[in-house]
Amino acid sequence: MKVYQSVDEFKKVANAVVTIGTFDGVHAGHKKILTRLKELAAPCKGETVVLTFFPHPRMVLQPDDNDLKLITTLDERILLLNNFGIDHLIIQPFNKEFSRITAVEFVRDLLVNKIGMKTLVIGHDHHFGRNREGSYKDLEEFAPVYDFRLEEIKEEVINEVAVSSTKIRKALIDGDIKSANELMDHHFPITGKVVEGDRLGRNIGFPTANISIAENYKLIPAEGIYAVTATIEDRTFKGMLYIGKRPVLNGTEQRIEVNLFDFDGDIYGKQITVYFKDRIRGDEHFESMEKLKEKMKEDKKHATKILS
Repeated sequence: MKVYQSVDEFKKVANAVVTIGTFDGVHAGHKKILTRLKELAAPCKGETVVLTFFPHPRMVLQPDDNDLKLITTLDERILLLNNFGIDHLIIQPFNKEFSRITAVEFVRDLLVNKIGMKTLVIGHDHHFGRNREGSYKDLEEFAPVYDFRLEEIKEEVINEVAVSSTKIRKALIDGDIKSANELMDHHFPITGKVVEGDRLGRNIGFPTANISIAENYKLIPAEGIYAVTATIEDRTFKGMLYIGKRPVLNGTEQRIEVNLFDFDGDIYGKQITVYFKDRIRGDEHFESMEKLKEKMKEDKKHATKILS
C-alpha cells in the first residue's frame, strides 16, 4: 500500500476505485466497504484508493470540544488499512480551508480530476463537502455528469447492533472490551513507548512496563485490569494491563502499565503495542501492597485463562 500525505502528492490513475471516510477504528462496517472496493476493482483492473482525513474534522471544526477521543491513532489506522491490500491510501490534511470545499468541488476537482475516480463506494449515510451538504442523492446526480459508477454499502449489523465508531467508543469508555472488539472485528490496540516508572511492581513480584502514549487524542478504555497480548520488536507476549491512578499509593495521575508473563528484559525506550482481549475487573483500592499482591495473583490466573 502506497501512502500519500495529501491529494496533491497523488498521481492520477486511469481507473480508480475510491472510498472516502475517517475510518476511525477500521471496524467491521469499514471492512465491508474495503472488501467491496477490492471486489469491484478486480474485474476492471482498477486501482483501489482510500481517501481519509487527518486531523479528524471535528477536531478542526469544534476545537473547544475536547470530548472526542479516537479509537485509533493515525499510525494504527494506517497499519489496519494496510492489512486489506489497498493500493493507495491518501491522508488529506483537514483544515478550515479544506472544510469550505463544496460538495460538487470535492467530487469534480478532487475525486474525479485529481484521483481519476471511475467508481465510488460509499458507506451508509455518508455526508461530505462544506457543512456536510453532500449526500448520496447528490452523488446520484453527479455520477452521470462526471462519469463514475456509484455504490452504497448498507450498515453492518452484529448481534442486532448497527456498527459505528461512536458505539465502539462508548463500549471502550465503559470497559466493555469484548463488545468493542466484536464490533471492530479485531482487538483494540494501544501503541506507545516504554518509559521509566518507580519500579514498585517489581517489589511485589509483578514488574510492569509503563506505557507513554504520545497522541493526546487516543481513547483510553475504562480504568481497571485487562487481559492483553503485547508486541515488541515482532515478539509477542501474554500479559495483563492496568489503567488507573493507583489508589493504594494515593496516586493522582492515570498510569498505563503492563505486566508481561514469562518475560525478563530491558525494553525501556522501545515501542510496544498492546492488544486488549477482555476486562478482568475495575480499579480497586487496597489497604496495603500485600493485599494488592494477593489480588494480582488472582488477576494473573484469570488473565491466563482468558488468553489460553
